Amino acid sequence: MTVSQPTPNDVALMAGRAGYVLKGNDRGDFTVASPTLYPHMWSWDAGFVALGIATVSVPRALTELRTLLSGQWATGMLPHILFHSPSDYFPDTDRWRTQVAAARPAGVLTSGITQPPIHVIALSRILHDARRRGGPDRELAEAFVVETFPQWLAWHRYLATARDPYAHGLVEIHHGWESGMDDSPRWDAPYSHVHPGPEMPPFVRRDLAHVSDPSQRPSDAEYARYLWLLEQKVRARYDDAAYRATGDFVVGDVLVSALLAAASDLLADIGAELGIVEGVEESRAIARRFRTGVLRSVDPATDLARDLDLRTGKYLDVDSAAGFAPLLCGGDDALIRRQRDLLLGPRWCGHSRLRWPVVPSVSPASPHFRERTYWRGPQWPVLNWLMAWALNRSGEQEAANSLRLAGLAQLVDCDFAEYYEPLTGEQLGSRDQSWTAAIALDFLAARRPGRRRPVRLLTSELPRVTPAGRPPTQEFGGPTVAR
Repeated sequence: MTVSQPTPNDVALMAGRAGYVLKGNDRGDFTVASPTLYPHMWSWDAGFVALGIATVSVPRALTELRTLLSGQWATGMLPHILFHSPSDYFPDTDRWRTQVAAARPAGVLTSGITQPPIHVIALSRILHDARRRGGPDRELAEAFVVETFPQWLAWHRYLATARDPYAHGLVEIHHGWESGMDDSPRWDAPYSHVHPGPEMPPFVRRDLAHVSDPSQRPSDAEYARYLWLLEQKVRARYDDAAYRATGDFVVGDVLVSALLAAASDLLADIGAELGIVEGVEESRAIARRFRTGVLRSVDPATDLARDLDLRTGKYLDVDSAAGFAPLLCGGDDALIRRQRDLLLGPRWCGHSRLRWPVVPSVSPASPHFRERTYWRGPQWPVLNWLMAWALNRSGEQEAANSLRLAGLAQLVDCDFAEYYEPLTGEQLGSRDQSWTAAIALDFLAARRPGRRRPVRLLTSELPRVTPAGRPPTQEFGGPTVAR
């Protein structure tokens, strides 16, 4: 499918409308994810929001990230929600009960789980814009990086230690919400072992009041499993080791791992450029370990990376967009080229039934594909942005630009929906979604690609993979996982 360049009128209307959405969702020092369905600050939403705002205001973009950092836990974790005012959102602070956690931040109400580490990628984009503008913007951005570098490093260190205690090279998630892809079929097998107990408090869902079609959202049975995992986190007092020993859901997430690798490389680059010494080599080591873990998870039969159920030791074979995690972290040029061709080919963006040739969350050729249900098939503009960014950074500018142009064509209606029905192009979920508007602004800015760094694959650095809660039987060696 050929997608035309947006007209000057399209560009002007989209930029104006995107700015209007972000201004409407601005609460002073943070941006709500959407006006009704998500009336608080979400962690990885904030990263995308900040990089979009940076195309208009570098100081306001930095404020977004500073507010997010105000909710950082003593462990280094960035929680997935910061609650700033009463609302009808559920699960609310009474359900999270993070007061039981010793590491919670003082004076800030948060959830007790995390989300993908997109933030330093956003910071690198903000720094790019600030340097392009020069003057006070550059000074402010560089000073912000120097000031907050220890907090970003602590965030990455948390994921590399508390969430990868046996150095497998895959970030361990304890809830599907931590992946950002809440109900993805990636998690069907692990969730099949989650059985809510009779002692779980009753609940009334409020998300369905904000959508016209309940089939767009997870089912009640799925939601009960989500809340049961939350209860298990509370019972463990949000201690990662305690949850690992008792919780039902422990999975090595390839997409989160790839983002950690990419963000750690960028953090090291930024730190070195600004003369920061402490933490740069640690960041490089984190990037190397998780890049290796991602590449080692690739199925040679499909060229897709696979999540790993750490409870069973089994790889999870699902045609999810997370399988393109190697595009994000690099490390194998031949694989990157094969993944590029696969992504743009007939099983994915080039599928004949797609309205727009942008990244679907699940391949339309997969038996798991459900075109209207959340992360089971719909197209998410932020996912398309991630793949375009990754292709750009790996030197695949033509492929990246094709996703950018298609993404702009999809958003030309200026509704900035949460996600889109891939076959008809219909807007799904909430409207005026902040991160969708932010993606539009970034795509319109059409920044030049970031610098490419060569990396090495060192599989010998990682121990073999074993189910969670069991120490490795030897220090080094290849993975031993069931297929």
